[in-house]
Amino acid sequence: MPPTPRPLRKLGFLTIGLFDEADPRQGHESTLDLITLGERLGYDSAWLRHRHLQYGISSPVAVLAAASQRTSRIHLGTAVTPLGWENPLRLAEDLATVDLLSGGRLEAGFSVGRPTHWEQVKAALYPDTGEHEDFTHTRAERLLALVRGEAASDFVGTEGIEVYSPRVQPHSPGLASRLWYGAGSLRSARWAGRNGLNLLVSSVVRAEESEDFAEIQLSHIRTFRAHHPDGDDARVSQGLVVIPTDSATAEQRARYQAYAAARTPRTRAPQGPSRTVFAPDLVGPSEQIAERLHAHPAHREIDEVAFALPFTFAHEDYVQILTDIATHLAPALGWQPSA
Repeated sequence: MPPTPRPLRKLGFLTIGLFDEADPRQGHESTLDLITLGERLGYDSAWLRHRHLQYGISSPVAVLAAASQRTSRIHLGTAVTPLGWENPLRLAEDLATVDLLSGGRLEAGFSVGRPTHWEQVKAALYPDTGEHEDFTHTRAERLLALVRGEAASDFVGTEGIEVYSPRVQPHSPGLASRLWYGAGSLRSARWAGRNGLNLLVSSVVRAEESEDFAEIQLSHIRTFRAHHPDGDDARVSQGLVVIPTDSATAEQRARYQAYAAARTPRTRAPQGPSRTVFAPDLVGPSEQIAERLHAHPAHREIDEVAFALPFTFAHEDYVQILTDIATHLAPALGWQPSA
């Protein structure tokens, strides 16, 4: 363990973008308001989760396009886009477009694997090709190549009045350096390092070498950096749920504690056949949370975070949590707000 933790250099937050089916616009507008609040508070990044057939944002890239026009500085990320639901070429086009609209502020995170509830959704998602789709890292390698500007077609030139490019257009040269992989296993961390990506270490991981969450997260960070060309300088962002209560009302504090308590049992042992390990939620005054993070083996080796907002809270709760993180918790971790 390093003698002292790294000072926090970049502060981000992550939200699911919850909405009511009866009024989905309000939920999407709430998410956009949180992103603009994050910019005012000095956050370095805001990240959106990806949810399909649920009551959370299903199209983060579209929402981030809107956010790019309401903000000027904060970076905008996806954490993460499951590539099993995407065509890599089309996604590369959308990502480059939003990156250009934002002035080079997009942080695109993704992962691979079969879509959730595959047997129930494959007829709607891939009615003709489901049995032939490749959901391995090969799918991610297609996205990497296309974002980096490699050829998508062997046809180039003018046909009538239309001009064709061999690579995805528009092309955003800096985007490739801002691609992130969401890893929950050693294999994924190793693959991300070898491919020169940035790493999002998840708050949901697989028990392999240990059953202790912090030790597992640390092993992913070290494995990733051991295989990355940049070594210890390779970018890693840590994902955890933190809920500071410095300015919370008594009712909010009680509700936050009840939320965390209901989720605690799943953190005590690996869950299910895949041996999934969940991070415990950190709830309390910022001073106490900072002490726990300073002692967290994985947190001591990173200088970027994307703290996750709880799924089911109200807008005013998120405002309080984001404000306390920026004004109390993050400064206690060594962070200074962006101008």
